Amino acid sequence: MSKKIQMPALSPTMEEGTLAKWLVKEGDTVSSGDLLAEIETDKATMEFEAVDEGKIAKILVSEGSEGVKVGTVIAIIAEEGEDVAEAAAGDSASAPKAAATPKADPVPAKAEAAAPAPAAKGDATPVPQSDDRVKASPLARRLAEAKGVDLASLTGSGPNGRIVKADLEGAAAAAPAPSKAAAAPGAPAPAVAQAAQDFGIPHEVVKLSGMRKTIARRLTESKQQVPHIYLTVDIRLDKLLKLRGELNAGLASRNVKLSVNDLLIKALGVALIQVPECNVQFAGDQMLQFQRADISVAVSIPGGLITPIVTAADSKGVAAISTEMKDLATRAKDGKLKPEEYQGGTASLSNMGMFGIKQFDAVINPPQAMIMAIGAGDKRPFVIDDSLQIATVMSATGSFDHRAIDGADGARLMQLFRELIENPLGMLA
Repeated sequence: MSKKIQMPALSPTMEEGTLAKWLVKEGDTVSSGDLLAEIETDKATMEFEAVDEGKIAKILVSEGSEGVKVGTVIAIIAEEGEDVAEAAAGDSASAPKAAATPKADPVPAKAEAAAPAPAAKGDATPVPQSDDRVKASPLARRLAEAKGVDLASLTGSGPNGRIVKADLEGAAAAAPAPSKAAAAPGAPAPAVAQAAQDFGIPHEVVKLSGMRKTIARRLTESKQQVPHIYLTVDIRLDKLLKLRGELNAGLASRNVKLSVNDLLIKALGVALIQVPECNVQFAGDQMLQFQRADISVAVSIPGGLITPIVTAADSKGVAAISTEMKDLATRAKDGKLKPEEYQGGTASLSNMGMFGIKQFDAVINPPQAMIMAIGAGDKRPFVIDDSLQIATVMSATGSFDHRAIDGADGARLMQLFRELIENPLGMLA
């Protein structure tokens, strides 16, 4: 009996993905563990393995297909001795189709033929329809959503009464039609998509990647739902830079070269354990207080940002952190991280010092409750022992979820973070 290969859920939150590449073709024999395809999620490209053995009878979803829902049948495997053509014909007909990117106005001929005839000119009013059942082009639907126009209030001028872009021009904005499910009490209103306005300026339309859509959604939710409090300290780096040079000299034989960021990851990990009130997660009517510090480190990659995690940064040596971080960053840029390597973490660190940014406020990455933003270290006039001297100083800003972390506890964390960097031997003990 033939077996259906379904679009896998490669992470707990994955709902759809892109079938980037098939590694097999129809007629190939596969065994359990063989690689079948490369699947792109919103964060990484992952390889998908076969569970059953047999011959690939039919590939139902082509390479490059986007928005393929989890559970969609993407291929058929025929068992040993089974007729491949029969298996392909029998199962492909009933297999669900992959989700396709909506295109402009064309409507399938069958759908047009089955549609009710448009109202005669003499009819006074159109028959009211729900927004979900009204016939409208995808472009018209997007424009209506952006303008707040109820599609059911319009009469379409397109084929079979279909509402098209021209019907939206000049239409007065109306109160949005009620949603099918009432929003939960106290829940924030969903973000409304904005209509593109090019103002006649030459431009190029860039399609949003799955990663960029996820970043936009999560950061919008964070700023809407999480009350941020920001605390900034200036930190002298001279002792840290000196220690880094000495450690790198000693680690040269092991082919390890520490970065300042490696030492900052260690410092944040130690500080979170010593101020456990900040190593937490807000969870409605309760709070999780973590017993180790897993630091998510922001890494810029083509098309977006990803945060690979250095687990137990508080207890690892700086050489181990450096080696692990280099490996994670390399695989992040290649899209080869596993979900557990970028999902989770108890706090985040984002360093923009390499771009010369002196100070910034980072957005918390839910469900975490804090993120440390690191600015550039540069030489500044600084008062040391009541005298004005020149020191290498950086600004660090902690963003804290005020539902879970009080300002005083956030201040204690920032104070300890500064002390560990200004006296770095303390965090290596």
